[in-house]
Amino acid sequence: MIRYLSIALLATLSACSLTEVVTEREENLTPVMVVTANSHATEAGLAVLHAGGSAVDAAVAIEAVLSLVEPQSSGLAGGAFMVHFDAQSGMLSAYDGRETAPASASADLFLDDTGEALGFLDAKMSGRSTGVPGVVAMLAMAHAEHGRQDWQTLFSAASELAVQGFAISPRLHGFIEKYAPYMPRVLAQGPLDAYGYFYDDVGQALAVGHVLKNPDYAETLKLIAADPRGFYTGPIAQEIVSMVQRKPRAGSLTLEDLDSYRPIKRSALCVPYREMQVCGPPPPSSWLAVAMVMGLLDAGPGFTDGGVKDPQNWALFAQAQQLAYVDRDKYVADNDFVPVPVTGLLHPQYIAQRAAQISRDHIITDLTAGDPWKFASDLRHKQVGRDNTYNAPGTTHFVVVDSEGDVVSMTASVESVFGSTRMVGGMFLNNQLTDFAFKPLGVEGLKVANAVAPGKRPRSSMSPTIVLDSQGKFLMATGSPGGNNIIAYTAKSLIGVLDWGLTAQEAASLPNMVARGDVVRVENNTDSGELVAYLRNLGFEVDDSRGENSGLHIVVARPEGQLEGGVDPRREGRVGTH
Repeated sequence: MIRYLSIALLATLSACSLTEVVTEREENLTPVMVVTANSHATEAGLAVLHAGGSAVDAAVAIEAVLSLVEPQSSGLAGGAFMVHFDAQSGMLSAYDGRETAPASASADLFLDDTGEALGFLDAKMSGRSTGVPGVVAMLAMAHAEHGRQDWQTLFSAASELAVQGFAISPRLHGFIEKYAPYMPRVLAQGPLDAYGYFYDDVGQALAVGHVLKNPDYAETLKLIAADPRGFYTGPIAQEIVSMVQRKPRAGSLTLEDLDSYRPIKRSALCVPYREMQVCGPPPPSSWLAVAMVMGLLDAGPGFTDGGVKDPQNWALFAQAQQLAYVDRDKYVADNDFVPVPVTGLLHPQYIAQRAAQISRDHIITDLTAGDPWKFASDLRHKQVGRDNTYNAPGTTHFVVVDSEGDVVSMTASVESVFGSTRMVGGMFLNNQLTDFAFKPLGVEGLKVANAVAPGKRPRSSMSPTIVLDSQGKFLMATGSPGGNNIIAYTAKSLIGVLDWGLTAQEAASLPNMVARGDVVRVENNTDSGELVAYLRNLGFEVDDSRGENSGLHIVVARPEGQLEGGVDPRREGRVGTH
């Protein structure tokens, strides 16, 4: 048997200093845990928990800090999905804070005067790309139901950092340098906010360690802390509208669009896996594809005892991804506008039918979407075209477990790096509307499910996940940034822990493999040579020349009250405990 990860590498992962475990026996405290992409955010979340706050209270404080210190990834002018577990009732809820398109939006939003699709950068750095921000309203809704501390107290850490400043991290500095060509430097290219924020008087990127202050953001936080609705109706709302409507490529967002925005609380979508329940948000989140990957693996040939070390198991994982992605690309969209055959895609007979294509001996040669409609008897059959919507990886993920055992798994985003690059109130405005299909018709001439429409939420790859054990107790929370790749990253972490017996840190540190379409991408900065050779010999087209932009943050509940955290070594995350 070809061995993939060496015993030495696994031992290194097990001893990784990023892993922290806290138990009830330590200081006789009920264990709490915060895992985020930034130390400032982790500290803010822990401070709230230590003061008696809930997981949702901590999430508010965390996202307020991340909006400041990790602006390339998420922000209060963006959107999010949250999955919440209430330990006392055993209930799981999904909160949808996805952005919406303006009431005046049309299917040709991203077409030029000739009817051709705009280039991604032109679309991104425009007013057309900004949807109504949803994260503030979503957090306020969740806080009203699960908060234990006063809303206005949850922004102090972010406000203090904004006023006193924070040191630019190596990762943020790297993005400032890398994306310099994509930040407008003259007004003909667009508003100059990002350039003025990140570059000095001679045009040099602010250095690592430079203390960056943002008093405008502190003022925005005062407004939100006083009343979250003020974000959608007050002076900051007017500033957002004015900035979106600025040329070039002005958008049509209005005050009415902002005022009418409402987050949505949904039932979490749960699927059985082995003896567990794996749960996440329903569409327009693409978590449905994560569920499909797990279902296909459950119904397929089954992993060998070799676990993570056997490349056969990775080949099965690749095929499950391919089938899930092709179905997701065709069918997943905003279910309030387009019928999504959720019950069909997850129906045991449909999953078994699709899983029959997975083999240890050969690859899948006909990667076409299946026909789940006959398994979705609650819906009328609707023919839709397949689109190739581009998702950029400007996103973050974090997990919180509070002293009551309640859990938040939350993924937030401004879509691409630094969103639209337009700023208001010290925040970057999102470019989430570029998550819609740029062309309303697919190659078949059929309208795509993810086409732009007024008030519609664009399809999202954000897939925050919570796993419950056979007794309905919390077992694991995970999720990742990474655009379309989120599905593969999140599923990898689930398989690593639930099937291959890895720690949270080992699962986060595993090489990433993304199989969307005919090409299988394998991360190139890991010891993956034997896996690449195996996949190629089996017949896969393999691209091993890329890195991967994952940001997995994981908490696993172990026996006897242990909480185990893991952070993605590809980012600057930190596990925080008592």
